[in-house]
Amino acid sequence: MTVFHKKLWLGLAAMAVLSPLGIYLPQKFGAGEAWGEWAPEALKKLLGYVPEGLEKLSDIWKAPVQDYNFFGEGASFGHQAVSYIISAFAGMMAAGLAIYFIARMIRKNEK
Repeated sequence: MTVFHKKLWLGLAAMAVLSPLGIYLPQKFGAGEAWGEWAPEALKKLLGYVPEGLEKLSDIWKAPVQDYNFFGEGASFGHQAVSYIISAFAGMMAAGLAIYFIARMIRKNEK
């Protein structure tokens, strides 16, 4: 592993560990939900209507872990923070594996 790769992984790990700031800071400053991650009901409140395409397609995909929280809706900040960190590392692992296998397929096809 090169020095660049080590720095890259350390930076990604630091961002994963800092990801619970996404829970704390909006609560601290009264910011509400993440911009653009609105449910159709919240969008109806904001705009007064729900776009037709969104209304049709909004039930197609449900997140495997709602709000990145493994401990349920009333979980403490500590439990939510652990859930965010685990979710961040799982996402990095999934993206890393996808990139690895795609690169491997490309290399195989070049030969």
